[in-house]
Amino acid sequence: MTEAVTKAYELAKERYAEIGVDTEKAIEALKKVKLSIHCWQGDDVLGYLFPEQNLTGGISVSGNYPGRAKTANDLRNDLRQALSVIPGKHKVQLHSIYADTEEKVDLNELEPRHFQSWVDWAKEEGVGLDMNGTFFSHPKSESGFTLASADKEIRDFWIAVGKSSRRIAESFGRSLGQQSVNNFWIPDGYKDNPIDKLSPRLRLIESLDEIMKEKIPEKYTIEAVEGKLFGTGVESYTVGSHEFYEAYALTRGKLWTIDAGHFHPTEDVSDKFSAFLPFGKGLMLHVSRPVRWDSDHVVILDDALIRITRALVRDNELDKTNIGLDFFDATINRLAAWVVGSRDTLKALLMAFLAPIEELKKTELEGDYTKRLALTEELKSYPFGAVWDYYCQESGVPVGASWLKEIRNYENKVLINR
Repeated sequence: MTEAVTKAYELAKERYAEIGVDTEKAIEALKKVKLSIHCWQGDDVLGYLFPEQNLTGGISVSGNYPGRAKTANDLRNDLRQALSVIPGKHKVQLHSIYADTEEKVDLNELEPRHFQSWVDWAKEEGVGLDMNGTFFSHPKSESGFTLASADKEIRDFWIAVGKSSRRIAESFGRSLGQQSVNNFWIPDGYKDNPIDKLSPRLRLIESLDEIMKEKIPEKYTIEAVEGKLFGTGVESYTVGSHEFYEAYALTRGKLWTIDAGHFHPTEDVSDKFSAFLPFGKGLMLHVSRPVRWDSDHVVILDDALIRITRALVRDNELDKTNIGLDFFDATINRLAAWVVGSRDTLKALLMAFLAPIEELKKTELEGDYTKRLALTEELKSYPFGAVWDYYCQESGVPVGASWLKEIRNYENKVLINR
């Protein structure tokens, strides 16, 4: 296959050169991208701190495919296997509930030492670590409110959880030498129409400000805040809406997290990047695939994903954007879900790099919309797949669907025995 892949690449290289695209530069640009791969696909968002706690917070996982990671060590082994067939060097996102400790410790008591095994593993694998404070699947979240709760005792508990997540994220950045993004998402809201929509938001502002009060060098960690349209059980009112967090990010100098599944089905999230970034510090993306709504399907190479990566590349927004994945599907092999989602996101980025962007912008500026349409349509049939295969080959990972054989072997040797 090596010779065939190289020959196909050389032909593709010539084709792209005819329209002014340097495939080598596109590959080099792709190498610089670090995806933040979410650990929770591997164990159905259950974590290891409270193994008996049910998943709550308006989210759910479908399916019961064999091989769920039962321990943190299982999860790390699964991630290692998945990363081995994904080209490039990336990051892994953790949640508070993925602390790896034999101590009986609550969310508000977590410290960096409870994640030391993750740091050691990340050093071995050459990956970074991002963080998410867990504000769900806990007795103190059963009322449907955490940081926006009217009960000060409840708020104080979750404020401590948020502060803990910042200390842990800072330790990741210091230990691994790369900035750790610490994402905040809370499920607070009402199932039915509330009378008072303002007070919960004022409480949320106060809680977040208290969490962020300590100044931590952004060299090590930076916070991102994530909104949502609604969740199961909070259909009528979400405290942390998109408008709320966009305003909070702008006024507090934080990243705004855009999850592709958290908007109305007809909204194009890629159009929001260029509207926010001229004013905002930066973005954290959670690349997901909503089907009719926030169902967190495995990311595929569809139009929505292509629009997301195209917007980031064409408007030079990658330097201010962190690209993370966020989906969980237990109806299929969980490692395969990671691989499909990650490789497709990278493919979409490569497609975006393989375009005569300056020529297209010049054509648009000149008002030649006929040429703009013709060129963008022709690009759709250019041989980007040959460039992708070559990139995989040069990165030492399987070309085409051959990666599935390795995942199947791992399933037969490891997953099936759990």
